[in-house]
Amino acid sequence: MLNNAKLNESNSRKKKSKSIFVGSLVALIIVISPYLFYTYRFFPNEKTMDFYLFIMESNFNESISTVMWFFMIKFIPLLLLVLWFFTCKHWWYHAILIPIAMYTFQIVSLFYEEKYLDETEIYWLIPIMLVVTPFVYFIRVKLFDKHVLGIDLEAMDAELKVYKEKERLQKEKEAEDKML
Repeated sequence: MLNNAKLNESNSRKKKSKSIFVGSLVALIIVISPYLFYTYRFFPNEKTMDFYLFIMESNFNESISTVMWFFMIKFIPLLLLVLWFFTCKHWWYHAILIPIAMYTFQIVSLFYEEKYLDETEIYWLIPIMLVVTPFVYFIRVKLFDKHVLGIDLEAMDAELKVYKEKERLQKEKEAEDKML
């Protein structure tokens, strides 16, 4: 029995330690996000930049620094939204997927389109909104019914089943009475 208590205490400490580590990592990322944003200043004001694995070329601007500025104004909010999505404990956290998708599409279009930035992403976002919005609304309706109106749908289903069973038994009894 004593051994079991020590094991539970050890697991509890490990969970707390992991929670503190993850929380500290999230806090660190949030704190350094302004510094991450300004990393675009370290890129050259030239049209191309040679990395070891590939060469980056600016398609719509003459400056890699400007491209990286565009990237950072999309990436930093995306990073913070992803952190918010994974750490949020509210019922509506799935709605955060919509701006996450928007920033993701904008980043992809930044590197694959030569011009027309931030113009066509809304069309890619519509299918995601068509899935996420009803899902979030359905959760909201269920919670509103249960916690605000006091309607317990499971209890109502159980009552309906009992009522249908009584109706069925009554019809069977009536059918038997007619036969006699």
